[in-house]
Amino acid sequence: MAIVSTKAIVFSALKYGDSSLIIKCFTESEGMKSYMVRGILKSKKGKLKPAYFQPLTQLLLTANHNNRGNLNSIKEVQVVNPYETIYTSVVKQTIILFLSEVLTGIIKEEEENKSLYHFIETALIWLDTHNSISNFHLLFLLNLSRFLGFYPDASNREALAFNLVEGSFTNSAHEKLVITGGELMSFKKLLGINFDAIHTISFSKKERQVILRLIVKYFELHLDGFKKPKSLDVLETVFN
Repeated sequence: MAIVSTKAIVFSALKYGDSSLIIKCFTESEGMKSYMVRGILKSKKGKLKPAYFQPLTQLLLTANHNNRGNLNSIKEVQVVNPYETIYTSVVKQTIILFLSEVLTGIIKEEEENKSLYHFIETALIWLDTHNSISNFHLLFLLNLSRFLGFYPDASNREALAFNLVEGSFTNSAHEKLVITGGELMSFKKLLGINFDAIHTISFSKKERQVILRLIVKYFELHLDGFKKPKSLDVLETVFN
């Protein structure tokens, strides 16, 4: 067993028994880790508070990592990059719940992936500090695919269609699982940009809904076991 100090992003917190939580975190130093925090829901005096473990909160943890696939334990915790607006905005909270569900379903490895960690960390700070965020989750997912190894190949982007299975542009527009026309135009707007350019893109509610479902489909095709997030419908309702 080793005592480790690392930055961590909370992906989920599940109630265990009457008073405990099982926390899943993506840590900067060792990838995904699960922790048992006993008695946290009953104790008023403990150093650890349930509020620290809200979805996608950014923490600095000191923890015992046992590296045997068992649940680890947290000794100390402090919030880093505390959010100013995420917990007061219904729209931002809904985005956070959606993204935490997606990330929990995708990232499983117990190994360091600093570039992915920093992408998620800086994206969340961006979300907290900006107001023009209605397309944030679309760009987050698309740019996340870069770290997962299936970012769209944009080398032939003048072609008539995009093949979701191949992840590339094509002139064979009659195949299954290709996007064309207005959907293709919307999809292309998101390619190759970062969050600071997101305000230059405007989608109608309908377009945003269609693009989100296309990106989710793209993830389903490229990630074994990825399921359509339950919170997708809630997200669409909030944006309507």
